[in-house]
Amino acid sequence: MYVLVVGGGKVGLNLTRELMQKGNEVTLIEADRRRYAMLEPQLEHVVQFGDGTELWVLEQVGVERADMVIAVTGDDEDNIIISQVAREKYGRESIIARCNNIRNMEHFELLGIRPVVSSTDLILRLIEHEVPQYGLVHLLTLQVENLEIIEVEASPGSPAAGTRVDELDLPEDCLVIAVLRDGGGMVPRGDMVIEPGDEVLLVLSPNIEGDITRLFDAPGDSFA
Repeated sequence: MYVLVVGGGKVGLNLTRELMQKGNEVTLIEADRRRYAMLEPQLEHVVQFGDGTELWVLEQVGVERADMVIAVTGDDEDNIIISQVAREKYGRESIIARCNNIRNMEHFELLGIRPVVSSTDLILRLIEHEVPQYGLVHLLTLQVENLEIIEVEASPGSPAAGTRVDELDLPEDCLVIAVLRDGGGMVPRGDMVIEPGDEVLLVLSPNIEGDITRLFDAPGDSFA
């Protein structure tokens, strides 16, 4: 692939290196002259000086032929502009944007920019995964496909505990895709019985998480 990375901070630099090691052609754009001067001896012709929000800079590095555009500057407004320009003016379909402030996530979503990566959001998801008291954990949202992948633990005394997979009272548009037990994962068969403490992965349509919670929580359970 030809990948255009905008933003030469630690994220952009490490990403560029990894993409190059995997055999991709990469151009890294950095707008800060001092940062560019530090990157140039390491990356030579791969790094270009310029403002990635400027059309002429993007055109100079061949945005029209880029298979993927990745906006990872430290400024969310710049990342939004870069993503919009790449998509709407140059017709690039594979775009990844970095969100530095989780409060700005809604702005990316309202403008249809996806996928958006937020380190804060990723850490929060890891916290939820590691702390059982959080209950249901959103692992992945496929916005274009209108699907979610979630993880939920079967509490002792819940309707799901002790029930076969094919007898679970799941809502429509919901499917069990994996069961994690004793440190291992299994692709479930219909006759597999859900045990208390099992962590169950499901793919489902959005907005039906409440039905899943009622199925996997024991009466009286409540989560923050």
